[in-house]
Amino acid sequence: MKILVTGGAGFIGSHVCDALLAKGHEVLALDDLSSGRRDNLDPRVKLHVLDIRSPEAARLVLDERPQALYHLAAQMDVRRSVADPRFDAEVNLGGFLNLLEAVAKAGTRRVVFSSTGGAIYGEQDVFPAPESHPQRPCSPYGVSKASGELYLGYYRQQYGLSYAALRYANVYGPRQNPHGEAGVVAIFCDRILSERDCTIYGDGGQTRDFVYVADVARANVLALEADYVGAVNIGTGVETDVNVLYERLAEAAKTSRKAVHAEAKPGEQRRSCISPALAAKILGWKPEVSLADGLGRTYAFFAERSRTRAS
Repeated sequence: MKILVTGGAGFIGSHVCDALLAKGHEVLALDDLSSGRRDNLDPRVKLHVLDIRSPEAARLVLDERPQALYHLAAQMDVRRSVADPRFDAEVNLGGFLNLLEAVAKAGTRRVVFSSTGGAIYGEQDVFPAPESHPQRPCSPYGVSKASGELYLGYYRQQYGLSYAALRYANVYGPRQNPHGEAGVVAIFCDRILSERDCTIYGDGGQTRDFVYVADVARANVLALEADYVGAVNIGTGVETDVNVLYERLAEAAKTSRKAVHAEAKPGEQRRSCISPALAAKILGWKPEVSLADGLGRTYAFFAERSRTRAS
């Protein structure tokens, strides 16, 4: 099957490309390289350096006529979405609609959309949150992802487009960008290796659901093959607070350096955790990589990259 992966040179996207290649698919990647890296991609993946908002991106879809579209390209910085909601919407809604219009014309059969768990549900009523939990996004980023799911529903009704919206928990693992608005695991790895203090904002009791990127990539492959339309959580259902996360990562890194605490960030969710029960039922998916194992693999990746750069 010919598959187009937007954001394919990025952290999660490149792992999805690898997983699809392993299944024997022909994989194309579309990425503007604003945060993705060419060297994340397997040489068998043909990279098209384009902005998803551009006419050229739509033309690529019409020319290549992929049978499936994986949409991972996004403005993913929550703080930037708050500072500039219009830009967030231009990329996450305008760019996505540009592609949806093209796939509707190209006859693409299925879209697998990267959505978000915590940012859609907001402050949760129950833990872990099921897909039926009320949607209370507390950032423009969360609003744009929820809107993307609604647009998929419209394209399903209007054009019969099949889709799955994967609501990710906090994804971590190799290739994550440790700079800018990145995942806390990548940031901590980078700071430990450069012998700088790791900063925990607030008391560190805030919890997240950390899911390893290889498990997420596997869920993406299963979502292509499943006879299912709608949203599904991709998480572990386990809460881990940031203090414990740092302790476990420090163990993997064999460092005794303590984290430092700083003033809490305003508006940060206190708890976030999503249920993977539906994913187990409809995709046959469950997380396989434990947090301890995943942190060890992630730290080893960053340590090896640091050694390579130094040599």
